[in-house]
Amino acid sequence: MRLLYAEDEPALSEAVVDYLTYHKYIVDAVYDGEEAYDYAISGEYDGIILDIMMPKRDGLEVLSALRRNGCKTPMLLLTAKTQVEDRIRGLDAGADDYLPKPFDMGELIARIRAMLRRREEFHPDLISYGDLTLNMQSGEICVGNQSLQLPKQEYRLMEQLMLNHTMYMSTEDLLIKAWGFNTETDINSVWLYISYLRKRLDAMNSKVEIVSKRNIGYKLEFQP
Repeated sequence: MRLLYAEDEPALSEAVVDYLTYHKYIVDAVYDGEEAYDYAISGEYDGIILDIMMPKRDGLEVLSALRRNGCKTPMLLLTAKTQVEDRIRGLDAGADDYLPKPFDMGELIARIRAMLRRREEFHPDLISYGDLTLNMQSGEICVGNQSLQLPKQEYRLMEQLMLNHTMYMSTEDLLIKAWGFNTETDINSVWLYISYLRKRLDAMNSKVEIVSKRNIGYKLEFQP
């Protein structure tokens, strides 16, 4: 799951990103309203978290502009303002939920999960392909009676391969979707983690293989 998080307080942004990353979300962090709008329009996100009080463009302005331009991504507003009028303005502008600051991290992630469950294109907690089943909450992969807890980055890569198993994904696409827009990692990491996952599948005697096509990319293929 990929989230866009717009917050102009660096310390709070870092803390929230660390917490969400621990819970297996991929998070792109931005620090003003203009960046938030540009990222939201150009990226494919499962959810967007907007602080209302931001420089350049406030969260309500960004929210309204995104909705006017057809963005249907679920959005959660964060703000220090707690007046009823501000909540009404946010919800009327198209927000899916509203959480005042200061907030508890546990409540934040509960609201994010609830928001994502309501989105139009819902991905279930379990996804399957061939003899593989991946638990998107726990990061556990299963083949028959065997199960394995994937390390965080291997999970993110496998999630993308399973969600997009009908097509080849380029190395660049996998880098962006599994590592995020702001990553300093290069494509060599994709190749490395593909090799890790191939070894995992082989060790679990899965009939699913990660196949590659030169200059095109990678996909899963089931060999019954």
